Amino acid sequence: MDINTNNAFCELMAIRGGSKTSEAGSALTAAAEVTVSGQDPFFPSPFKFGETAAGVLAARAVAANDLWELRTGRRQSIELSVETAAATCLGGTAQTQCKNSDGIYEGIQASEALQHMVSITQPWKCADGRWFLPHFNLPHLEKKVLDVLGHDGVPCEGTPEAVAEAVSKWNSEDLDRAIYEAGATGGIVFTQEEWLQHPHGKHLASLPVVTIEKIADSEPIPLPAITEVDGNAQPLSGVKVLELCRIMAGPTCGISLAEHGADVLMVTAPQLPQVPNFVRDVSHGKRSCFLDYTVPEDSQKLHELVKDADIFLEGYRPGSMEKHGFGPEDLLKDKKGLIYVSVDCFGPGGVYSDRAGWDQVAQAVTGIAITEGELEKAGQPKLTPVYACDFLTGFMGAFGAMVALRRRALEGGSYVVRVSLCQSAMLLQREGLVTGFENAPGKLDAQTFESLAVCDDGTIYGDLKTLGPVIRMSETNPRWNGTTPELGSSEAAWW
Repeated sequence: MDINTNNAFCELMAIRGGSKTSEAGSALTAAAEVTVSGQDPFFPSPFKFGETAAGVLAARAVAANDLWELRTGRRQSIELSVETAAATCLGGTAQTQCKNSDGIYEGIQASEALQHMVSITQPWKCADGRWFLPHFNLPHLEKKVLDVLGHDGVPCEGTPEAVAEAVSKWNSEDLDRAIYEAGATGGIVFTQEEWLQHPHGKHLASLPVVTIEKIADSEPIPLPAITEVDGNAQPLSGVKVLELCRIMAGPTCGISLAEHGADVLMVTAPQLPQVPNFVRDVSHGKRSCFLDYTVPEDSQKLHELVKDADIFLEGYRPGSMEKHGFGPEDLLKDKKGLIYVSVDCFGPGGVYSDRAGWDQVAQAVTGIAITEGELEKAGQPKLTPVYACDFLTGFMGAFGAMVALRRRALEGGSYVVRVSLCQSAMLLQREGLVTGFENAPGKLDAQTFESLAVCDDGTIYGDLKTLGPVIRMSETNPRWNGTTPELGSSEAAWW
């Protein structure tokens, strides 16, 4: 793959170019230091998952390289392959093995709850002939959707047959409105052309795929110095990240920062529902604590942590953080120079800006599901074989955070970085399509997997072997420092 013609990489380099860069950090030099091997298709899908992910991961590595140059005066060469970049979009269940009682690593089955969610979170045909995708992740959100689909006060049964029957009685726009008003999530299935003519699609198309906004002035904050004898140093060594996210995209941003050396402290409350598969898969190299920001004492503790944080990462429903006093403007009172990273489905501004959503919803509304179904000759819209929007969004959130850190070090200021699932879906489509994907492997061969696998023994999930970081940098290979933690197992404190 030629990195110079990779649309995702070029878009992100244009965003990076908004900072004051040295000659060594120019976009041309950045491309010259990156080598990407291979090409799509990797999955049995028409979309260029591997090449898009490779472009985004390469840009993320360049952003890390920029910080390394600031701290050491040196730049590094960067290597990765399309196939391993694509494999990152599989998620841990497909790329994680657990040691059995005989000491042999074997694959892990998705939980029954996850299989149930997947079975009903699909496009279903409405009475007006359009398709609609209701989303059923997390029990409380599933209940809201089933209540909307129910009749005479009796919730719909949560089976594919019952959901299909219930959706078939609705006009698509009426169902979309009812799901939204119930505080649930879902979306009408549009073609790509329809989405780009939709008011919100037009709005997102007018924005960069990652927005980095300076919201206040402050003095430059240099990154901690690195000594020549510090053999464990990474581009983000000494950088503190508070992660308030669940499920996939936000935690993927957090693990991306951890791979480059950041101290990432996951913050959640014990009563919040989680998906254990996803917690296991995107928590490597982090610590975890319990704080409930709806409790005054815990809220105060979180504000105290913000005072020493560099990055505040959140992935909750739009408006939630502001409601509880943790929006960007609120946290400027705690920390000048904070980098605030927001991860959501529909992005900043626009008619859908207050809507929550998930990877599958982004696929539905932006046109991916229509294209996937048509080119696979499925006869109806179809979801892709991977949660690519989640992973691309997380990778780009980390890219944006590192670009903002560099600007803060050189220019000063506090920044808000925004990434969204819909923007990632649109980026994926801009990369173009491939043919001949029907017999694509869809997984790494055993030798490649073993060459990148990380053994993680003694976790609460057992002894694990997982596909590790796939980027290779000549001095600071991304890595996980520490096992995937049990939720709430650390103190709410910085190291």
